[in-house]
Amino acid sequence: MTKGNAGSNPAGAVTGGSDRESASSRPRALRCDLLDMARLDHSVRAELAASGRLFNAGYEPRMARVHQRNARRLRRIIESVGWPGSDLVGGDGAEAAWLVLQHAISEPDLLRGALPLLTTAAREGKASPAHAAMLEDRIRFFEGRPQRYGTQFDWDADGSLSTGEVEDPQKLAERRDAVGLPRLEEQIEEVRSRATAEGQRPPADYRAYVDARDEWASNAGWRAGRS
Repeated sequence: MTKGNAGSNPAGAVTGGSDRESASSRPRALRCDLLDMARLDHSVRAELAASGRLFNAGYEPRMARVHQRNARRLRRIIESVGWPGSDLVGGDGAEAAWLVLQHAISEPDLLRGALPLLTTAAREGKASPAHAAMLEDRIRFFEGRPQRYGTQFDWDADGSLSTGEVEDPQKLAERRDAVGLPRLEEQIEEVRSRATAEGQRPPADYRAYVDARDEWASNAGWRAGRS
């Protein structure tokens, strides 16, 4: 069969229908894949948190492997379709994609490269503006820069979970409100309450904790080119 008579051949109609069915089923498959990744992340985290292993010093190896595996899968999705927004994979699929991205901390280039995609999707109503804000803060945190929205928490020298340095703190509440984030005081209470419920404890040696955290960030590529 030549290309010229494909339109009049019944076989051509069957092929076209199959292609359309495949195209329409692809978003469903992507959504399922993203939800599976998020479920795996949640289940492994819950198991490790319950056992106490998640909060031992350093990046728990099993959790790290889950994050890295999910990151590879998300990278392939982004390379194929761009950012998987709610228009493509639904609201729950888009949230799952963001969760996987937030946890892909061993892949600085993935987070940095996805930020403009997620920001554009949020501007177009295909993703949550709060998700884009939290991703930007995540990147800034690991790069050792002040956050813009104060969404990322870590232990401070007083043994409390806090946001650390925030850019232009006088306008922080305004920035948070603009992207739909709750008041900082509410988030602080939520984060600290959850940490207590999970049995998290501040590091016994804060200076050693900070040094180890910064060394990990540097080795992962977060501090490259930064003083």
